[in-house]
Amino acid sequence: GDGVTDDTAAINRAMKDGGRCAPGACSSSTTTPAVIYFPAGTYVLSSSIVDYYNTMIIGNPNCLPTLKATPNFSGFGVIDGNQYQAGGALGWGATNVFFAQVRNLIIDLTAIPASSSATGIHWPVSQATSLQNIVFKMSDAPGTQHQGVFIESGSGGFANDLVFYGGLNGAVFGNQQFTMRNLTFYNAVTAINQIWSWGWTYKSLSITNCTTGIAMNGGGRTAQTVGSVTILDGSFTNTPVGILTAHDLTSSPATAGSLVLENIQISNVRTIVQGPSTSSSLTGTTGQTTVSAWASGHAYTPRGPTNLISTIAGTTRPAALLNATTKRYYERSKPSYGDVLVSRTLSARTMGARGDGRTDDTAALQMAITYAVKYDALLVVDAGTYRVTRTLYFPPGLRVVGEAFPVIMAAGAFWGDVTKPQPVVQVGGSGAGQSTVGRVEWSDMIVSTQGAAPGALLIQWNLAAPTSGAPSGMWDVHTRVGGFAGSGLSYADCPATPGVATVKAGCVAAYASMHVTKAAAGLYAENVWLWVADHDADDAALRQITVHAGRGLLVESAAGPVWLVGTGVEHHAKYQYQFRGAANVFAGQIQTETAYYQPYPDASAVFPVNATMGDPVFSGDVKSGWGLRVVDSSVLVYGAGLYSFFNDYNTSCSNAPGGQCQTRIMSVEGNSYVSLFNLNTVGAKSMITRDGVEVANYADNLNVYPDTVAVYRSR
Repeated sequence: GDGVTDDTAAINRAMKDGGRCAPGACSSSTTTPAVIYFPAGTYVLSSSIVDYYNTMIIGNPNCLPTLKATPNFSGFGVIDGNQYQAGGALGWGATNVFFAQVRNLIIDLTAIPASSSATGIHWPVSQATSLQNIVFKMSDAPGTQHQGVFIESGSGGFANDLVFYGGLNGAVFGNQQFTMRNLTFYNAVTAINQIWSWGWTYKSLSITNCTTGIAMNGGGRTAQTVGSVTILDGSFTNTPVGILTAHDLTSSPATAGSLVLENIQISNVRTIVQGPSTSSSLTGTTGQTTVSAWASGHAYTPRGPTNLISTIAGTTRPAALLNATTKRYYERSKPSYGDVLVSRTLSARTMGARGDGRTDDTAALQMAITYAVKYDALLVVDAGTYRVTRTLYFPPGLRVVGEAFPVIMAAGAFWGDVTKPQPVVQVGGSGAGQSTVGRVEWSDMIVSTQGAAPGALLIQWNLAAPTSGAPSGMWDVHTRVGGFAGSGLSYADCPATPGVATVKAGCVAAYASMHVTKAAAGLYAENVWLWVADHDADDAALRQITVHAGRGLLVESAAGPVWLVGTGVEHHAKYQYQFRGAANVFAGQIQTETAYYQPYPDASAVFPVNATMGDPVFSGDVKSGWGLRVVDSSVLVYGAGLYSFFNDYNTSCSNAPGGQCQTRIMSVEGNSYVSLFNLNTVGAKSMITRDGVEVANYADNLNVYPDTVAVYRSR
């Protein structure tokens, strides 16, 4: 870190220390996490830092360390998050790269000749991953071949607070879906080269002094590669072409290149959207203007499809969801706690918790939580697996952060009754002496179960944040049900059972992943993944498993506001997302997958209907769980991917043109208002159902692989 010594070998030794999961040598691992920490300094690198599985690369947030590439640098990325192997394959399948982070760094490529190809971060990854607070410095000389981030595959994902200077491409992005917030580009030839996508959401995107803002015209108008892009609360400045697209009214696939813009500030951008013809373009200005709302694609408002390329009505934004000053949707990055003195931190291990996966840590963790709040300390939960046998209560005022994704694992008879669900982590009280008003900050942790736990509600959020000041926050907090060593829910315990409707009692592992209750309010959740494992992440062959969990995310907050930024919910029985009686909800991107085993057994099996929680009742041809269900709620969705790849573990139902895995996947019911931009579905015949009646059919909305509706308004 002295700016002179070549630190490449030393950093890579630290990365592999302890027999960790190397690319190309290990399929994945939950047992060898690590934090690679960079103090302030300049670290000279002559080749790539080769990332290992389940690694958090973290720099000093108070003085960002610089990773500086030498002029003769070799490798694909200063940080290579998924290294290509000798045979040409990635080190890990990109759709199985989970639990990886990079944050608080400066990556400097400027010593590399402009004419030489150079990449800051290579990042083909999937859920529960993040890039945060990173500056990329590249050459802006004529002919530059530099690029900041390169993503070519995966099923992401989240990135925020990235700044790019220079480059041929500030970033190259291709992935099933991603949420990216607060990305800033200066002086690139092309800020973003969008090589492919199903769905992509950019919030608070800023592009200045580039030749082209976003190029999403890959494949041309007859073979487009980009599915859909949603951009909100952004700006384009001094950039001749804002967005380059291949979509027009007769391009193919029909809905490829779907694009929605909302609240975009324009300054000296001659062409905001440049399509194949004048009729598919949006003219700009040498002055200033604002794009209130504009869309290109298929619209259902509420009926359709209407094939449009035009201005649309902007979303009516509730004040509760907005930053009062900017009038943009509220946003807040994960706290770094760089201003917290060591003397004001508290370690869970120091307070007596073992984190060994065997000891009952309930009492020790609860004591640590109580002390942290009493003394206004930051609670650090050290790396490990913390077995708990009773509910952990998070009171108002708690600030808790995990080291290397520690796991809170519910175990024992307390969670054994499917008719009496009990929370594993309860945020804000519901009992005597427990407060329901205040704030909690929670980062970088996993909540799981061990063995049969049919009554385990993994996270129950009761807390109402005061209407003045910041909301409560969850950042990089995930649930993981099954599929990891020590869970008792691995391949040896719960192998996949195609063609078998009988349920193995020992594999019924959770009642629900998360419930935001009626009284809860003021919750900002960012990069949260609620996953029922479809495979054993510690199995060398990543073999499929059958694990049952009843419900995904239930939001019943009557007042709101609730922000769901870059969230995913997968493989629950009855639904992935359900909003019931909820108001003032922002969501985007959201992403779901239907349980692979369905409809054997179907969504009505295993878990009895709980009318108090508003469970759906399945009948007729609806046999598989809902991806998204909205009942008597007001929800604003900016990008949604609702996927059903399997029918009884067979993927032929989702092969193009698809639409054969399940009959219906999204339901809007009762007195609901839904505004949804860029809905992408896979494997579902009916894309949208309104009070039991089909609104949109997949065959009318074919895209590059999913089926897409650019604009849906329920009324």
